[in-house]
Amino acid sequence: MAKSAGREKLEALAAITVSVLLGFLLALAGGQGGLSLGPISVFAWGVLLAFGLQWLVFIPSYIWRTERFYDLTGSLTYLSLIALSLSLSYQQMGKFQPVALLLAGLVSIWALRLGSFLFKRILNTGHDSRFESLKQSFWSFLMAWTLQGLWVCFTLSAALAVLSKGALQAPGLLTLLGSLLWVLGFGIEAVADAQKERFRRQASSSDTRRFIQTGLWAWSRHPNYLGEILLWTGIAVIALPHLQGLQFFTLLSPVFVTVLLTRISGIPMLETKADERWGGQADYEAYKACTPILIPKKPKSS
Repeated sequence: MAKSAGREKLEALAAITVSVLLGFLLALAGGQGGLSLGPISVFAWGVLLAFGLQWLVFIPSYIWRTERFYDLTGSLTYLSLIALSLSLSYQQMGKFQPVALLLAGLVSIWALRLGSFLFKRILNTGHDSRFESLKQSFWSFLMAWTLQGLWVCFTLSAALAVLSKGALQAPGLLTLLGSLLWVLGFGIEAVADAQKERFRRQASSSDTRRFIQTGLWAWSRHPNYLGEILLWTGIAVIALPHLQGLQFFTLLSPVFVTVLLTRISGIPMLETKADERWGGQADYEAYKACTPILIPKKPKSS
């Protein structure tokens, strides 16, 4: 038992160390050619703030063994980084630039919508199953909060590189294309979340063997994640013309989102839970066989 706990601690420490190192490297790349505050780039100040906020909220969260403020803190971190970069940029440039305001607005709308949705959900359910064992261990729980800091930094990196930059180009074709991608992704994610939440309310007091397979969920088993990937791709497309040098590494933002959601913490975890809960049911097995895991396909008529 002690050996298992020791291994768990070492793995958590390794993940924390790697996350901080990746954040440091991202700060070096994203801050190249951008505005600075003292000897540190505005981009790097954003990375420091992202990790710092997670660690600050982690302390009371661990004391009370609660995950209730995890997702809310993540959303507020996006808003804090946007506010920081916009304000520091305005102080040095003397004006707000159209593309910067567009990116700030799009990310803020997404963060406010998703953050309020997730916070309301956890207030209703009282817990998040992802943290049942993690919150009992100091290092494992700290790892989860540190990984959220890295998640914020990477997903926001392309937008943050633009927001913390000096003069920007005027909006162009890629601005329009990226905005349309964002609108599409945001719409898919918001509608999918609303449909699943409505389904849960209706099914909560009835048959627990039911699972959602209507609306967008008839086209894809994880339409909300598809929306998430599309909207961050849109942000990267808007940012593309304004990047230079090492800043192009921030275009890994949608790649990072895609890999994390499809290979690590998103779809794999949910698919495993779904198989444990509904595996063997004829309707679930048929749904799983006919419905793509992510990329939507028109459902067959019943």
